[in-house]
Amino acid sequence: MSAFNGLKLVTAKRPQTASPIVQRRNKLSNQLWEQIELARASSEGKTFAPIRLRNIKDKLTGERKTIEAAKRIKQWWFVAENGKVCLQVRYGTRVLELAKGKNSIEVGSGTELLAVLETVKKCVENGELDTQIEAASAAVRERFAH
Repeated sequence: MSAFNGLKLVTAKRPQTASPIVQRRNKLSNQLWEQIELARASSEGKTFAPIRLRNIKDKLTGERKTIEAAKRIKQWWFVAENGKVCLQVRYGTRVLELAKGKNSIEVGSGTELLAVLETVKKCVENGELDTQIEAASAAVRERFAH
């Protein structure tokens, strides 16, 4: 008896590309993961700097090398005048407007920051911020058109 008899076999085609909405959602989700890791590291008194590969050209020999470099991540939260921690969600260099006229999430303290970041990440993955992401992306594309 073959092992394939117990499996459900189907004909499927792998999608070649994801839709632009899904690509933008994934980009923001990855940025939020970095912010979560940055917040977790700063609460433990550590630093978080993910490694990325960079290609550089040697000036003397002219050959290309791949080196590891620390990726610089700016934190999206800050302490406001009232002493509360505020979180701004960014898409690229743009701050997303989360509600009409509101661009920050007020967090009581730094300990609640991780929970809020996790919640925002879930909202992004569920597609709740797709209109805001699309608006930020359109603004970036508009700058290139001129």
